[in-house]
Amino acid sequence: MSEPASALPKEALALSGIDAFYADSHVLHAVSFTLSAGRVLALLGRNGAGKTTCMNAVIGFLPPRGGEIRLFGETISRLSPEAISRKGIGLVPQGRRVFPTLTVRENLVVARQVRKSAATHWTFERVLELFPSLRERQQQHAGSLSGGEQQMLAIGRALMGNPRVLLMDEPSEGLAPRIVAEVGRTIARLKQEGQSIVLVEQNVNLALTLADEVVMLNTGRVVFAGSVDEVRSDQALITQHLGVF
Repeated sequence: MSEPASALPKEALALSGIDAFYADSHVLHAVSFTLSAGRVLALLGRNGAGKTTCMNAVIGFLPPRGGEIRLFGETISRLSPEAISRKGIGLVPQGRRVFPTLTVRENLVVARQVRKSAATHWTFERVLELFPSLRERQQQHAGSLSGGEQQMLAIGRALMGNPRVLLMDEPSEGLAPRIVAEVGRTIARLKQEGQSIVLVEQNVNLALTLADEVVMLNTGRVVFAGSVDEVRSDQALITQHLGVF
């Protein structure tokens, strides 16, 4: 017996048949997946599989040439990056990309948006509570922070936009194990508070610990979509598409 519609998870973000190109190079091939509200979806694959390209398509940096992207049922795939951000997509970009000549406080305040439809309401004070080390450095230029502190700032900046869906592109990249663990705890807290998250991550163990669902890409195509348990129980799948043992 099927569940009543009211009991089914609400669609937060959906990609349907997304095709994307860099010039004449076809890089995403009919990519489709759905993120349910309040869930974490891990988007996995080897380097060059198309994960960051997929994030760029969602945020509007690489507008798709085919298919549709929906945010809580509303089509956003033909909007500008600025309009997509205003609709409620937040991005923690690969490589952090904080504004190095602005202070920590300025990096956070410049991204502030108030959104009643967000899962939780993030303010400057709440972000500093989440990342106490940033409170001590709020007048410091972002470019002088450590890599871990810059990653916390990048996450905090995205949260200041009160996103309905948060895209996190390689948040553990290049960080010491202690900081990776802190990033993991932060994502777990956001999930607990109902934040919908797409997590692109090379650290497979971290991703599988945090995720509810997994999508794997290979050469710009979806080669697997399913549960974390399915991935953990299929070592051949992990070896073939992720290259880890």
